[in-house]
Parts: sequence; C-alpha cells; structure tokens
Amino acid sequence: MRTSYSNIQTFKQCPQKFKFQVIDKIKAPKTVHTVFGSSVHASMKYMFSHDPVFPTLDEILSNFKETWGSSAQKIVPALDNKLISIYEESGKSIIKNFYKNNPPWNFSVVDTESKFEVPIEDPNGGGHVLAGIIDRIDKISDGVYEIIDYKTNRRLPAQNAVDGDLQMSIYHMALNRRWPSLDPAKIKLSLYFLKHGEKLSSSREVSSITATKDAVLSTIKQMEKNIAENTFPAITSILCDYCAYKPICPAWKHFYKKTDAPPAPDENQLQQALQEYFAIKESETNNDKRVKDLQSIIKAYMEAHKVDRVFDERGYYVSKKLQQRFKYDFEKVKAILTGANLMDKWNAILEADEKKLKEIMVSLPSPIRDQVAAQKNLSKEFITLTASTKPAKK
Repeated sequence: MRTSYSNIQTFKQCPQKFKFQVIDKIKAPKTVHTVFGSSVHASMKYMFSHDPVFPTLDEILSNFKETWGSSAQKIVPALDNKLISIYEESGKSIIKNFYKNNPPWNFSVVDTESKFEVPIEDPNGGGHVLAGIIDRIDKISDGVYEIIDYKTNRRLPAQNAVDGDLQMSIYHMALNRRWPSLDPAKIKLSLYFLKHGEKLSSSREVSSITATKDAVLSTIKQMEKNIAENTFPAITSILCDYCAYKPICPAWKHFYKKTDAPPAPDENQLQQALQEYFAIKESETNNDKRVKDLQSIIKAYMEAHKVDRVFDERGYYVSKKLQQRFKYDFEKVKAILTGANLMDKWNAILEADEKKLKEIMVSLPSPIRDQVAAQKNLSKEFITLTASTKPAKK
C-alpha cells in the first residue's frame, strides 16, 4: 500500500472520511481553512526559495495577495468580499510578523516542500510506501538539522503532544533515511504556529524510528483489514463541522435530506416513532416493550437507507453503534509466546485472563504482538441505539 501521514490521520479520525477521500476518491470542496493555509504555506516557500537574493517583504506580501486572491474564488461555500479581505489582512499580518522575527538570510535552508518516500517492510511479508512533503529543512550546524512544519491553526498543543507527534516522527524517520550518516538525536523537530509566532520543538531518539515504523505498519494493517471487509464506520466528533463530506456521510445525510423532495415512503413512520421514542425517554416511563418496538422501526429505517443516525424535526437524533466482543484462543497465544521465549509473559496471564493479556500486549515485540492479536475471535456482535436531545446543527 502507498499511503501518507495525511491518509493515516484521516483514517484514525474517521474511517468513513478515509473511504470517501482515499478509496472512493470523491473530491471535497475546498474550505476556507484549507485554502488559507495553502496560501500562507506557498508564501513561506516563496520567502526562502530565492537564495541568495531573497524577496523583499513587499514582494512576499504581493505574492500572498495574488495566491490568496485567485484561490479564494474556489472556496465552498463562497466567501463575500468582506470576508476575503479579512482573511487577506490576517495572512499579511502573519507574514509580516514571521518576516520580522525570521529574516530569511539568517537561515541556512536546505530544502522547502521536500518530498520523501520511506519503505515500510512487513516482517510477515510484503511492503508499503509512506510518502509525504516536509515544509522546510534547515542546517543549524555541522551534522545538526531542523525540520520545520508550519501550522496556521490557532490551538497550541502541550509539549508532551509535540514530543509524541506522529507526523514529526515520520519526518524524522524520512530525513534519517535520506542521510543515514546523521545522528538521529541531532535532528531538531519544530512545529511553527504562525498565528502566534511560537515555535514548539522536540527531538527523537534512535529507538523511536523502529517505534514509528511499528505504529505506521499497525495502522496500515488496520486500513487493509477495513478495506477487505468494506467496513468504514463514521466517527462523529467536533471535526464533523469542518468536514466537506458531512452532507453525504451516513451519520449526517438524513439530517441533510432535501425538504423540497417527496419524503421516503417510511419517513412519516420514522418521524412518529422518533417523537414517541423521545417522549418516553424524556418522561423516564418504564415501558421497555414499547421502546423495543420503536427501536425495531428505527433500526429497520437505518438499514433500509444505510444511515447511522436519524433525526427528528427538532434536530434530536438516534445513533446506532456496532458493539463487538472478542475472545482470544489462549492455546494458540501460549504457543506463540513460548515459541518466542516469552514464558514470563505467559506466566503473567497463566489463568488465561483477557484483561491481563491486554496489559502485556503493549510490551510485546511488534511481530509477536501481531501474531497474538490475530488469535482474537469475534464472540458476539450487536447493534445498540443511543439518543440525544441536543439539537444537531448544520
């Protein structure tokens, strides 16, 4: 499989969005956040790409104005001229502050928007390619380099989040592969938050390269499993408000159904069931039999229309969630651990305890952990419904 940090992050945040974007290749409308970030990034590249005759501040601002002006016309939903001007002034402010504190002639920039490919070998056979683009690479001194990734979002993460950031760990691994003679501990990793003019830096040890590969490989295997099973659950979160696929997502498309279109034949029955269902929930009446009957109507609608959520006229909604219970084949787990000379790990779960096995899994070598995980068998699967009386918003 060929993948990237962006694809990995999308898959972790929401497998359904991953399917729309990566598998189905449905082009998403360009949002203001995406276009604004890309325009600022382009000006950062322009600022450092003309060594030794660097562009003046006015030339950089002109470059941003031109890039933003043409790109802003592609934003969906369209911005009015006032908002376009507000974002333009915000971008110019970011560039002015950055230029003042980071005059380009003070840095030894090795590369900007540097493309890379890293092979990820699977110990059990096969291989993958992890590709990406690094915003900027600086040489600080002999044998010491800095990777810089620009961020235009407002939130500043905690230092421990920066220390464990997978994106920067991947960039660290990529640069070390490009120049194997570099000391991995002498690669500085920095996230530059342009709106605040703050740079948060970190580093990685030699051992982190293996850990990064293991983390990437684990996610790739889960991607392949989901693709093979055609299973892409929608994960609802605050990120849904920024997702261009929201109107077609199984978790939201019922909410976006066209009001001017004739309702589905079973829509009225669903709405009646939802009203009664919420009324029972709000009154806390003990009427389990009727609740089960209403749940059957709601589940049948969800199955027929392939949606994960249904909404009443107030925006109240009922969600379905697949619950799964697994059990390990402990005879096979014992054979794997003893064959790998890890009897101490087996002794730690001598009573074949599921909870104890989960605790030792994190300490197992990656190939052994994968083998043990493969012994997990589905023992039970069922759908549950949860209700929310907090109105949803488009």
